[in-house]
This record gives sequence, structure tokens and C-alpha cells, in this order.
Amino acid sequence: KKGQPASFRFHHISTDEVFGSLPDDPAVLFKENTPYDPRSPYSASKASSDHLVKAWYETYGLPILLTNCSNNYGPYQFPEKLIPKVILNALAGKPIPIYGNGGNIRDWLYVEDHAVALLLVLEKGCVGRNYNIGGSNEMTNLNWVHSWCTILDRLQPSANGCFADLITFVSDRPGHDKRYAIDTTRIR
Repeated sequence: KKGQPASFRFHHISTDEVFGSLPDDPAVLFKENTPYDPRSPYSASKASSDHLVKAWYETYGLPILLTNCSNNYGPYQFPEKLIPKVILNALAGKPIPIYGNGGNIRDWLYVEDHAVALLLVLEKGCVGRNYNIGGSNEMTNLNWVHSWCTILDRLQPSANGCFADLITFVSDRPGHDKRYAIDTTRIR
């Protein structure tokens, strides 16, 4: 477009939550063409932003790239997110809240790996395409929490017993999807 550098790209970063919830079958993964099925206000707002960006591409030729990623973890994560919440509560001797029965399955992606993938899409992605970015690392929330508690038991033993003893099941949150998992074939 006039006045726009040839290398300009509008990279919209979204989430796998826009696709809804997957069955427990490990062979079933979210693909780039999976129909949207948001089930919470958050995922619906993300889905609507994806549609808005795609509409700008279709209507005005805005050179977009769109990525949908799985759950991120890493340094400086907001303390209310699962991993920092578990670690901070455990070290403080507070209950570790787990929604429902802890059976929700997530695909975890280290934030630095996500950043590398975002740069790859920006540098080599095809305008108008979307790319799934995932960690290919599925586990139930409860199994993750037990893993972190085991690590904390080894690194920072508590005089009050195992950190896993602090796990407390709380009411599941509304619209909490059962499973997310991403097919990363395209970006690979």
C-alpha cells in the first residue's frame, strides 16, 4: 500500500482458547482450520479480535499474520496464573487451589520458545495465514502441580511435610474448557 514499507506485517497474537475444548483423545488436536467455538467471554473476545484482523486482510489487504498459541509459562508471569500461584502459595504454606478435579489438560509452552516462534512467523510466515504455536507437552493441571510440588520438596523442603499436601480442590470456574492441544505441523 502507498506509504507502507514492503516489509510491513501486522502480527496478531491469539490463543488456542478460541477453538473451544477438545475431547480426551490425544489424536485430536486444534489445527489452523479448526472452527472457532469460544466458550467464555475471554475466548469470545479473542475470537472476535481474530475475526476483525482477518476482515482487515480480506477487505483492505492489511498484511496480517495470525498466531494461536497454547498456554505459556516462564519468568515474570502474572502471579495469579497457575504456575506462579502454585509456587508462591506452596512456599508461603498456603493452600494450592486446583479447579474442579484437576483433570483439565493443557499444552504448555515456554515463553522464550513462543518468542522464537513469533519471530519465525514474522520473518518467514505467509501473509494472510495463521499458525499454531504449541509446546507439544500435554498434561493435566493436577499432574503439573504434583510435578512442581515434587521439585519444590527437593529444592526447598518444608518442615511441615510435602508441598502436595497443600493441594486444595476448589469449584471449577465457569466456561473452563476440558482440553487444549495444538497441531504444530504448519509452523514446523
